[in-house]
Amino acid sequence: MWIVWALLAAVSAALVVVLTKAGLKNVDSNLAFAIQAVFIFCITWTIVTVQGNFEELKQIENKAWILLILAGIATTLSTVFSYKALAIGPAAYVTTVERLSLVIAVILSIIFLKEKLTWQLVVGVCVMIGGAVLIAMSESSGK
Repeated sequence: MWIVWALLAAVSAALVVVLTKAGLKNVDSNLAFAIQAVFIFCITWTIVTVQGNFEELKQIENKAWILLILAGIATTLSTVFSYKALAIGPAAYVTTVERLSLVIAVILSIIFLKEKLTWQLVVGVCVMIGGAVLIAMSESSGK
């Protein structure tokens, strides 16, 4: 079932890029993110409340709180940087380079989470890096 959720996340992320890029015309990128953050906040807390998970806040351990707060900071910075790049660059190129985060996530997962390194992961990472380099080079040569 994880693959269905991952595919839905991919489609949603693609929509975020396209809709944000279109919405950034004459709008400051930080203001655009702040507007979207209000909806992120409202929607996620509504889901938590509807599912009845609000009481679980009391059960979260200190280490988990710290990790989730750090992840929240990283999410915010990632989005701020992404929106700034989208405001000044073409969406297809910005997104491709930004998605090198997948490569970094694989490397960090292997190092810190002790996830298994397979030949398929190595090939996939190499293909992603190669694709990002090709697209980035096509942008610089196109100008």
